[in-house]
Amino acid sequence: MTEQPQTLQFDIQKIYLQDVSLESPNAPVVFTRDNLAPELDVQINISHQELDGDNGFYNVVLEVTVTATEGEHTIFLIEVHQAGVFRIVNIKESELPLALEVAAPNVLLPFAREAVSDLAGKGGFPQLLINPVNFEALYQQHHNKSNGAGDKEVQISTGDEAAEDQN
Repeated sequence: MTEQPQTLQFDIQKIYLQDVSLESPNAPVVFTRDNLAPELDVQINISHQELDGDNGFYNVVLEVTVTATEGEHTIFLIEVHQAGVFRIVNIKESELPLALEVAAPNVLLPFAREAVSDLAGKGGFPQLLINPVNFEALYQQHHNKSNGAGDKEVQISTGDEAAEDQN
């Protein structure tokens, strides 16, 4: 009798918003300026923790911070911690970091993008769209630098990775 290889399972158990904030320190004065053209800085951080390793449960948090500045003035600061509980079983130990730092963030990013855009709009600012992120390329860069040291946190500086729709 031949044993069937067990299939990899990557299941989304829960997607949730762990933390969110919008700061607009120069409101309402900022709304009186005509040609407001802030510089945008987008920072992304991925962290993960094992919840129940025996059953393959992991929590992954995608932290997105968008800072809009004009000169020395902060126009707004948006922070979104989009999280998910994932069940990952029948995976090789060497492939687990890929699931936690590439596959899971790819699932979480659309939710984080929506939250950032929604907060910008509710704050009275134009729609803000975060560009897609190639988590696989960033994973490779990070692990080539750290020689695969198995970090539980990955920081990504995407610079001006957002687009503002002025309509």
